Amino acid sequence: MLKLEIVTPESKVFSEDVDMVTLPGTEGEMGIYPMHVPLMTQLAAGEILVRKGGQEFFLAVGQGFVQITGERVSVLTDMAIEADKIDEAKAEEAMRSAEARLSEKLDDEEIATVRASLDRSLAQLKVKRSHRSGR
Repeated sequence: MLKLEIVTPESKVFSEDVDMVTLPGTEGEMGIYPMHVPLMTQLAAGEILVRKGGQEFFLAVGQGFVQITGERVSVLTDMAIEADKIDEAKAEEAMRSAEARLSEKLDDEEIATVRASLDRSLAQLKVKRSHRSGR
């Protein structure tokens, strides 16, 4: 078994023993199984797939960091939402708002903040639309 913990600034979103997890790393998708080589890497906005007891669970995540040891995966991210809890209309509105802000005259820090918001919205929409059945 592998202990998966996902933490955001607001709360601990997920903390369970799982069979495997697939993460969106900045260098590409990573599949993590028990006894994985220790690793610390950046998390890209996207989808986390969790396999446990023959079932699959999906979460939309924002940017962050991942620490992997042989028996634990710790994810620290600015957003993590289970697929069935994503509000598609709210995510679309946030995406449109971020796209509109990017056309304004912004400084580098504002651009980074708006792009991160856009990435979070796009991740939510991708996960929600891919898994409408709410698995």
